[in-house]
Amino acid sequence: MARRYKKWLIALTFSAAPAAIAMADPLSPEVSKLDEERLEPGLYPAAPGSDVYAPTEPYHPPFRIDWSLGLKGTYTSSSSNGGSFATTLNPQFSAVHEGVRTDFSANGAAEISKSWRGEGPIEVPSLRLGVETSTLLGPNTRLHGEGALAVNRELLSAPGPDPNIIETPISVTGSAGIGVEQSFGRFNMRVDGDVARTLYGDTNRLDTGITPNTSRNVWEAGATLRLGYQVTPIFEVFGEAGMSRDIFDVASPILGVKTDATGRTLRGGVTGTWDERITATASIGVGHHDFDAAGLTDITTQLYDASVTYRPNKTVDVTAKLATNIVPTGSDTPGTAKVEHTASVGVGYRVNSWLRLRGSADWSKSSLEGTGETEYRNGFGTGADYVLNANTALSADYAFDHRDNSNSGVTDTHRVSLGVTLRR
Repeated sequence: MARRYKKWLIALTFSAAPAAIAMADPLSPEVSKLDEERLEPGLYPAAPGSDVYAPTEPYHPPFRIDWSLGLKGTYTSSSSNGGSFATTLNPQFSAVHEGVRTDFSANGAAEISKSWRGEGPIEVPSLRLGVETSTLLGPNTRLHGEGALAVNRELLSAPGPDPNIIETPISVTGSAGIGVEQSFGRFNMRVDGDVARTLYGDTNRLDTGITPNTSRNVWEAGATLRLGYQVTPIFEVFGEAGMSRDIFDVASPILGVKTDATGRTLRGGVTGTWDERITATASIGVGHHDFDAAGLTDITTQLYDASVTYRPNKTVDVTAKLATNIVPTGSDTPGTAKVEHTASVGVGYRVNSWLRLRGSADWSKSSLEGTGETEYRNGFGTGADYVLNANTALSADYAFDHRDNSNSGVTDTHRVSLGVTLRR
């Protein structure tokens, strides 16, 4: 029995030998050549399968682009200029890029108006282009930058112009700014710097005719340092110091000297955030405007600033602001500088997904230093937005403005407007 088993084992061994010998045969020249090529540096075997059946990855454009086009008709009734009707076209666009470390956005808006009183020309009251960028330099450091170009020309039907003005001037402003934020534990520090250049065109007035505004052309530069301390997760106390410089092109024809000045501000305040529903900031400080010319009286004033934003839910938002500023006088105004105190409040209520109601009120007091001229203004407005579909909305607004100027008197203005907006 053992001998028969041994014979069968020998037979199986010899029957399998040809197959083993065949597997050990050398490669053909063609196969050997291909194998050598695969071993050369920089050459790798192709991945199995065909790219035809590979799934296509979704395409993400570098910028998210949105645009809108608004058409609005406005009737204005003024106690000084009577009634007028104007049609306004408002194109806008924005391009936003959100990167891993750097965010960038560009935006633009224009206002093109046609008055139907007489044969008024087509005007461009407002044109603005702006860019903003923000870069994360480190876990606690962020760099900000911005630039803007604005062209403005106030309409005669607006409540702002002096009744003696026949044709308002064009103003062109270019600005740029940069800032750095840094946090050190509970301390937060921010440094900002900016520069701006403003040019004014001529004004046509009833009392003085064509009046140049070259003396109002100005370079403005400023820097601020803000240091905050997070006392609790809700409250932060902060201090802020600022310095600014105004340099005018030529001397004022009324004062006979240039109104170049150096401004200094110092503020202290507190800010708080409660559950993202209430955000509030309040500060008090002092501002000093020091003129280069010895014959001009320097300006010192108290600075009050406050803002509150209340959003109890997704349907209601309330915003209130209070501010004090020392600014150049602008065109068509004498004096050395303007001190402004402003207050405003705005309320929005979303009734449902297609109807939103709006309301606002404002108050301001301004004084032209060196002239004794003062101006008080107050007003209110209300409006509604009705969404027809995802791309179309209707709007209706009413606004009232009361202006009491110590030189030109009292002017009341009522405005009613209806509009439609198309969005991407």
